Amino acid sequence: MTDAAALPGQPRGGVISGPATARAHCVLAPNPSPMTLDGTNTWIVAEPDSDLAVVIDPGPLDESHLRAVIDTAERAGKRVALTLLTHGHPDHSDGAVRFAELTGSSVRALDPALRLGDEGLEAGDVITTGGLEMRVVPTPGHTADSLSFHLPADRAVLTGDTILGRGTTVVAHPDGRLGDYLDSLRRLRSLTVDDGVATVLPGHGPVLNDAQGMVEFYLAHRAHRLAQVETAVEAGHRTPGEVVANVYADVDRSLWPAAELSVRAQLDYLGEHGLIED
Repeated sequence: MTDAAALPGQPRGGVISGPATARAHCVLAPNPSPMTLDGTNTWIVAEPDSDLAVVIDPGPLDESHLRAVIDTAERAGKRVALTLLTHGHPDHSDGAVRFAELTGSSVRALDPALRLGDEGLEAGDVITTGGLEMRVVPTPGHTADSLSFHLPADRAVLTGDTILGRGTTVVAHPDGRLGDYLDSLRRLRSLTVDDGVATVLPGHGPVLNDAQGMVEFYLAHRAHRLAQVETAVEAGHRTPGEVVANVYADVDRSLWPAAELSVRAQLDYLGEHGLIED
């Protein structure tokens, strides 16, 4: 879920649908919009020599898309054995119940309300379906329940909406919190520095092949926006709507409602840290 179009200097990646790494294949959902970019990326992840696959974010409740995901897995000789959710926004999760019916798979998520089966997802969990090794990384901020998945063998991380392939993501106030989001970006930066992660497999937009550069870009962008918001407030723009009109004047107005969510999160952050007066 994006709050801005592509920004100058932002790294770009490769194609959206199709194989992205040795273990990850993207099937693009047919739900393009200003908020979802080209559509939701549904990821099929599996060991090359395994007949079992994990699907991450089945996407919207669109029968043709759900069946296309299953068909793509089956053409590769794989059966969907598990479904995971990066977070609960409808463009990622609305199709999960129907997808579970079609595949017979359980659905694991951080939010208990989204689970189908006995198991959830927690920090430090390791997914081992079909010999896969995929580590659960908590990345709250876009939403409270946002998760990423580290795929060590491919030096990749699946980021849901925490990092997008194009543009920047919404901190979806009040569920999303800017302090949490900045911590999550730093956690992802540690994966690039300490664990050699090079590739971002995002929930929307193209694959990115400079993971560290993208995380640094996101951190710099957030710092820049936060400074702009602080300056706008000091200049007398007190309401979120006024701040959006001042700070996001160069952004398509169709994205202003989403930008206002991020501004509210930024105002909360500035207030919590004593940088602006209530």
